[in-house]
Amino acid sequence: MKLRNIGIVYSKERTDMLRDRRTLINMFLFPLLMFPLVTVGFSRMESRFRQKAQSEAATIMVLGAEHAPELVAQLRASGKFVILPASEDFRQQISEKKIRAAVEFPAGFESAVRSAEGPPPGVKLFYYQTETRSEMALRGLEEALTKFRNELLQGRLAGRGLAASVLTPVKLEEENVATREKVAGVRLGPLIPYFIIIFSLMGALHPAMDLTAGEKERGTMETILASAVSRGELVMGKFLLVLTTSLLTALVSLASYGVTLKYSASAGARGMGAGSKEFAAHFSLQSLALVFGMVLPLTVLFSAVLIAISLIARSYKEAQSYTGPLMMVAILPAIASILPGIELNPKLALIPILNVSLVSKEILSGSYPWASIALVFGSTCFYAAAALAIAVLQFHREEVLFRA
Repeated sequence: MKLRNIGIVYSKERTDMLRDRRTLINMFLFPLLMFPLVTVGFSRMESRFRQKAQSEAATIMVLGAEHAPELVAQLRASGKFVILPASEDFRQQISEKKIRAAVEFPAGFESAVRSAEGPPPGVKLFYYQTETRSEMALRGLEEALTKFRNELLQGRLAGRGLAASVLTPVKLEEENVATREKVAGVRLGPLIPYFIIIFSLMGALHPAMDLTAGEKERGTMETILASAVSRGELVMGKFLLVLTTSLLTALVSLASYGVTLKYSASAGARGMGAGSKEFAAHFSLQSLALVFGMVLPLTVLFSAVLIAISLIARSYKEAQSYTGPLMMVAILPAIASILPGIELNPKLALIPILNVSLVSKEILSGSYPWASIALVFGSTCFYAAAALAIAVLQFHREEVLFRA
């Protein structure tokens, strides 16, 4: 093979690719826009929804209100609740979202709590789990009941000349010994490998299909094969371009993710600020560079496999049907980094995609298991070399290139 000929093929295909809007959208626009829309957009929508729900008075039903007149009066006075008359179908009304929650006081509730004799009376709270407004009403009722209980306790202690500290004879103090890099790795580490793996595959998907099945469909494959460039040089030039788009897409997605997290911190988006500060300050350049090094042979594997599969197809549409299942095959092991309880071991280190996902999570958490890193890198390089060899062989098979 001549490097000059490979470079000519690469330059020619790169020029054609830069004219293709679909490739540019997949490589740059989609990764750049997805993270801001998903993280900032959804977090702000969720924040506004919660603020609106919290500002509204919760419609509840009180059963046995005559047994707790003082507490019911406090609920009304708080302005947080709209109390409806008791009804036997309160459960159905909660299910149908006509009311958010209900509370039931037993007979003799107030006299029992005032006398402080016998077992404490039980109060039942009814709500609809997974319904946000119902759960918020539940928390509001719990806060009101906790406040009422604390007032009773303070009154009893004061009546006996005791300080409130007698209820907490032991003061607990917590100290986190985990480093900030560890915390950042646990919170954000699982997400970063997942997104890098998925976007590196997406970045290689369209160019691989266009440079193989697309060439067949346009009728230009025969012209290219008739040139002075050997088939090995041809496939290497195409492969390097697919690899370039895969790496660029992964880098753009990672950069977009980091910028989005930083913006979320400065904008005060709900639930994103702490994570973004940790990302900015506590993911070392060494760990990020090492993760990129682990992903590099994986992108080679993706690019070679996609070229080999797409070359079998007669048209771009047929290539899509062949490569579509590969996306699901990649997503399942890639998502393993997000799932709790899955730890890297020598057996898992040999499973492609899954091994890179798990070892990247370890690296980003500040742990560097060098034996596992070497095993993952070596096995992925082996799979990538095998896939590239298969792709080269495919270009030497006439029945594949000129499949009718």
